[in-house]
This record gives sequence, structure tokens and C-alpha cells, in this order.
Amino acid sequence: MKNLGALTQPFMQSEEAARKHLEAIRWPDGPVCPRCGPGPKIYRLKAQQGKREVLACAKCRKQFSVTIGTIFEDSHIALHKWLLAMHLLCCSKKGMSAHQLHRMLGVTYKTAWFMAHRLRHALDESPALAKLSGIVEADECYLGGKRPTEFKNVNKMPVFSLVQRQGRIRSHYVPHVTAKNLRQILKRQIDKDSTLITDGSSVYRGLARRGFSHESVNHAAGEYVRGDWHINTVENYFNILRRGIVGVYHHVSKQHLPKYLAEFDFRYNNRKETDLVRALLAVKNVEGKRLTYQTTH
Repeated sequence: MKNLGALTQPFMQSEEAARKHLEAIRWPDGPVCPRCGPGPKIYRLKAQQGKREVLACAKCRKQFSVTIGTIFEDSHIALHKWLLAMHLLCCSKKGMSAHQLHRMLGVTYKTAWFMAHRLRHALDESPALAKLSGIVEADECYLGGKRPTEFKNVNKMPVFSLVQRQGRIRSHYVPHVTAKNLRQILKRQIDKDSTLITDGSSVYRGLARRGFSHESVNHAAGEYVRGDWHINTVENYFNILRRGIVGVYHHVSKQHLPKYLAEFDFRYNNRKETDLVRALLAVKNVEGKRLTYQTTH
């Protein structure tokens, strides 16, 4: 974990500093009423002891706080602990278990588990991202389940990932790895002018006939690199993903796997940023992504 000194930032230690930090991110030009939008005057009401500061709109006269409409809304957990948890999750390359969060934050394991899932929900970048372009590598890996015997991938969870060279990654849980399922993802996720590189798996056959510029390397014949054609980038990502799932989280269910993939994708996509900047980018994603305890089960 880099930059451990970042954990001493005031907004990770003080509730007042945490509130100001979140306000500066959400409302750089001053508080905005979630109902009326910018314009009406906003008043700050005196906070009751142990309560978060409340704002009031002069137009609709409704009260609100900086956490409204975010994953922090209606949470009884201190805001500075949420921001500390976000930082810990964003700066740990292979993730951080709920048990570790429980110890570091001083909350119960159940609370830490729910916090981690809320944070992963916020890290999901998929709705707003543009299509991948240029040279795009594609491959699948299998997580969990039994060790392969004579039957490969017993009860394992297939993950299909696309990574743009020197760029971003998109990972998907695919219950059934078929040519039809993968083609649907490819059409949604990569630009039509991209060059797609895969291994020699049969599920990728016929892509050129369907309008994809497609190159492949034949791993079965011992070919792993041919000029610029290889899938080493996406395989390196899978190494990080496997070490995180096996070494940190130990077990991930099919239900929650997409959230974990969003977490690993976010860290990879912002790998060149410092820990503080990466956490700042994550906090910018918290708006409009409420997640209740019931929906995590």
C-alpha cells in the first residue's frame, strides 16, 4: 500500500473535515438544493450534538445534507470512516477484506462487509464509459470452483475482459462462455474500427466475417507473441484479479462477482494516479448510487 501518510488526512479523521471535503467535491460552487437545483439561497442550520450539519433551501424550505443522493445517505456510520474506507479500498492493489476494514475502522464485521459492497457499487464506471478503441485484447478466465481435473473449470465463474492497449479495461461475469454471448459484449464495448486480439479459442472464430478486425495468437501451438499481436496485457490483469480473489477475499459468490470486478477494474483504470487522487475520483462516483442492505443479499 503506497502513501500510508495519506491516511492522516483531516477528512479521514474529523467529521467536520469530512463534510467539508465532500461538499467541495459535490458542490464546488457552493451547496445546491437537490430539489430546486442551483439558484435559491441555502442556509446552514446549527447541527445538533452528534448529528451531521443540515442545510435548508430558501425556496422549497426542505432540509438536506451533503450526503443526500449518495451511497452515504441515511448511514449511521461516521462520514470520515466512509472516506477512510474508500481510500483503503482504492489504494490496496489486490483489495481489502471486510475483516481488515472491520479492524481498521473499528466497526462490526457486518457493517464493514456492507460498507465494502456500497463502495464497490460506487466504483462501477460502466454506464458512462465510451467504447474501447485502437488495439483491444480480449480473453476469459475462470474464478472459484474446484481445481481442474479431467473436467476443466468445474463450478468456476467465467470472467470475460477487454483491455485497450495503454488504456482501460472492462470485465464481465459471463455465466456461459459462448460465441453469441461474447459477440454481444464486443459489439457494445469496442469501437468498430478497433483491432481485436484474442487467443485461438473457438468462441472467437468468425469474428472477421461479422465486421470485426480480428487477430489471434495460437497458444495451443506455443505461439504467445507475433509482432504486436499478444494478449499479455489482459493476462497480467487476470493475475492481479486472481491474487486478489484467492489471497484477499478467498471466496466470491456469483451474485456479488460483478461488484468485485468493478472494484478491480476501477483500480486498474486509474493505476497511474496517486492513491489520494484515485480515492478522490472514487468519491466523485458516489452520487446517485444508493444501495440498501436488502439489495446486497
